[in-house]
Amino acid sequence: MLLVIGISVLTLSACVSDEGRSRYSQPIPHYDVPAQVIYRIDDHRYVSFENYSDCFHGDAFYIDTRLGIRTDLGREGVENFQGKLINADPSGRDLVFPMAAPPHTACSDRSCSTPLIYSTDSGRTFHGMVYMKTFNPFNRSKDYTMAANGDRLYVAEKIQDDAYVIEYPLVQGIDLTKPYPLGVRGSSFTASRRPTYLSGLRSPSGQDRFTCDASIRPSNPPRPQ
Repeated sequence: MLLVIGISVLTLSACVSDEGRSRYSQPIPHYDVPAQVIYRIDDHRYVSFENYSDCFHGDAFYIDTRLGIRTDLGREGVENFQGKLINADPSGRDLVFPMAAPPHTACSDRSCSTPLIYSTDSGRTFHGMVYMKTFNPFNRSKDYTMAANGDRLYVAEKIQDDAYVIEYPLVQGIDLTKPYPLGVRGSSFTASRRPTYLSGLRSPSGQDRFTCDASIRPSNPPRPQ
């Protein structure tokens, strides 16, 4: 599964069924709400949440005001991730944004395939990969920690008193769903065996979770059909 999001808008569903069907069959209403910053990396890089009916249903954009980047991250996706997120690449090149579906999302009989998206070009384009298959993506996302540090992407799943960590290589233009280029390797390990793997990693802002002001609601909700 390869999902490429460029500056031209491409909507990415956060919960992709195994049949690949989108959840959206009707036009999305326009809601009269102000944009919220739901995740800030630093003073010029952040995720903007727009056109939302509540904190679980809206459009997310990655914005870099210094580079003039505004990339669509999709609807009903990143804002629903309940785990921990660290974007710590000092160069700003490598980024990761995990997704989850809103509460009470109906999955197929084979679960929801839930993606993360990552960039190796400062957020101009994003590629996708499934990190979790579950019937309850919203709550299960609480068990995940993800971090990008400049040459590695860590995806850690909490399992009882430990965590299972997959370490992916981040090199320019890599497709993590395909065999890696010659000489490029990843790894996997338990956090108890490498307890310092996240030592020193933090987003410059210090923020490590998506946040949303639930008190902001539109005054023009759609009328019942």
